[in-house]
Amino acid sequence: MAKVSKNAKVAKRVANVGSGRDYVQIVVSVKDPKTGKYSYKKQMVHKDKKDAFIASQK
Repeated sequence: MAKVSKNAKVAKRVANVGSGRDYVQIVVSVKDPKTGKYSYKKQMVHKDKKDAFIASQK
């Protein structure tokens, strides 16, 4: 298998801008105060904003 140059990887990354690869799915568990049961909240968030989203859920 041949090596892939660093420049080729950068070109591929630029080609994927705006595609779905920039998003991640975050699953947060939420506890119901009345019953004590957990439910799960799923959300698609951009990679760059994932830390802010997780901080807002706490």
